[in-house]
Amino acid sequence: MKLEKILNISVDCVVFGYDINSKSLNVLLIKRYLESKGDVLVDDYVLTGYHVYTHETLDDTATRVLKELTGLTNQYKKQFKAFGNPDRLTSEKDLLWIENEEFHSRTITVAYYFLLNTEDVSLEDNKNNAKWFPLKDLPDIGFDHKKIIKEAHEDLKIKCLAEPIIFELLPDKFTINDVQDLYESILGIEIDNRNFRRKLINKKYIIPLNEKQVGVSKKPSQLYMFSKDIYEKMFEKNYLINI
Repeated sequence: MKLEKILNISVDCVVFGYDINSKSLNVLLIKRYLESKGDVLVDDYVLTGYHVYTHETLDDTATRVLKELTGLTNQYKKQFKAFGNPDRLTSEKDLLWIENEEFHSRTITVAYYFLLNTEDVSLEDNKNNAKWFPLKDLPDIGFDHKKIIKEAHEDLKIKCLAEPIIFELLPDKFTINDVQDLYESILGIEIDNRNFRRKLINKKYIIPLNEKQVGVSKKPSQLYMFSKDIYEKMFEKNYLINI
């Protein structure tokens, strides 16, 4: 039996964005549409991804994919898993799509997720027909991308409890309620308000500002900002102590 090498490697990107107004953790998906002789063969959504060029690292490819999709660079990203089941792209719709595209059904993909604020992305005139969908209300999704999204979300839930990465999803200035709403959206739980507020305000890297909300109908709340510099200094100090 002759063994063949697998050379088809791609990168797929799960782009998480938080809508502070609707308190919704969203995923950015692109339209996948195919018709033939007036018949619609494929009509669903997928993650954004692409093959890895020979001169690129995996991180380079992920960064390129995000830039082409959103125009953004230097966003938080994490490589979290590779997906390589032989049958991952073998559904009827996927095979129809593959026949019209330049990739092989036996493709291994390395998955990343990005964190950003939905307001930082303009989807007007987006060539990929990209659209935000609430994580809890996803449309029909092609390939094995629903599985990839689910596993990205599971990784995000673990990561956000260990590191303050959720501030990548918030605007520079936020309220304590904004932070709590975001944690609840990611974790899918309700958090005790008083206990959460006390713990968060006591964090040295959460800086109170001499500002309050504007343009709100209710009593404006105190605004805060996250100091990455203070957090990194605290982390470095604690690391050295534990060595």
